[in-house]
Amino acid sequence: MSDGRATRIVQTMSRRPSPILRWLACCSAIVVAGWLPAMASEPAAHEGVRPVPPFAVDAEPVPDSDADVQIALLLDTSNSMDGLIHQARTQLWTIVNELNRAKRDGKLPRVQVALYEYGNNNIPAGEGHVRQVVGFTTDLDMLAEKLFALTTNGGEEFCGQVIKQSVNGLNWNRRPNTYRAIFIAGNEPFSQGSYDYRESIAFAQRMTIRVNTIHCGDRESGVAGMWEDGAKLGRGQFMFINQDRREPVIDCPQDARIQALNLELNATYLAYGKQGGEGQARQAAQDANAAAAAPAVIAERAASKASGNYDNSHWDLLDAIDRKNVKLEEIPDADLPELLRPMNDEERMAHLNELRSKREAIQNEIAKLSAERATFYNAERERLAREEGDTTETLESATIKLVRTQMSESGFVFE
Repeated sequence: MSDGRATRIVQTMSRRPSPILRWLACCSAIVVAGWLPAMASEPAAHEGVRPVPPFAVDAEPVPDSDADVQIALLLDTSNSMDGLIHQARTQLWTIVNELNRAKRDGKLPRVQVALYEYGNNNIPAGEGHVRQVVGFTTDLDMLAEKLFALTTNGGEEFCGQVIKQSVNGLNWNRRPNTYRAIFIAGNEPFSQGSYDYRESIAFAQRMTIRVNTIHCGDRESGVAGMWEDGAKLGRGQFMFINQDRREPVIDCPQDARIQALNLELNATYLAYGKQGGEGQARQAAQDANAAAAAPAVIAERAASKASGNYDNSHWDLLDAIDRKNVKLEEIPDADLPELLRPMNDEERMAHLNELRSKREAIQNEIAKLSAERATFYNAERERLAREEGDTTETLESATIKLVRTQMSESGFVFE
């Protein structure tokens, strides 16, 4: 504000008879004219870059999420990133299963995942070629569906802008014991675009959100492209991966039984309400996508479905009741599964109890077989990697290393 405008403020306010008001007006004019330093200034803008606007959450606070783990995946979907997207699709369930091995005070954490894409010319330039694909969600089937729908196009990757938008646009939990982290993956220089990544990461630090950087390429180009610098500023870690590495196809003796159990597990779900049909169809579609990708993918997905973080309470009646989202007696008959409509309340509850026991038995068997399968599969994969001489990281291995290290620092214990 100019000195002249500040003077006019003083002149206007000083017409009031109260000396106190005149004194306050003078103080205000001095501050807004820039004669006194602000008490809480934003990080200084670097020459030639546009500073990031203030957080929306600072002006309008939102309720805390109840999640214990919040992870935002920021994926480059420019032309050169087909390998990265393939890894994200096929390795999602392995990463989820690693999160399911974490405990705090003996309890499984509640996990939310968000997904952004950036660098895609299908997204308008006015939006920075950045799009929120899905906000924080516990709906893993929807997350998988969105990953399989991603396509690549274009090539202007603005890391600073996508970090800023993910910090500003998501409902981050502010409780001190929550693990909050951004995982940004791409291959172009981290400094591209008019939003300075240093400014964006400074905002993330105000929310104590770690920023982990995953460069799709060799270490040297990642360091030169400032990916390592971004991780250091964000209290995260820098990793570099081979986005084009494909996991070997390994047949495990547990695969056939796990796939059969997965189908039995699906039969324990009861679609209800307006979202029931859509949710059940999405579950089947993501089973099909996983099965088409590789035997390992459907096996890892089945293991995820046997865990406490596979939450379908928005469409499955049993999950909804167990999570206390609804009361059975309050649901209109028209919204109930057709099977339950002729029954009275006592018969309905008896059927749900029987279904719950069946589901738990199936999930327990899947969990046992999945543990045996993991031992066999990992040994074979390590043997093949040694024989082929390929020990490069993938999105899965990099992410698992990062979450294990950082969540352990936050008080989680991994089985």
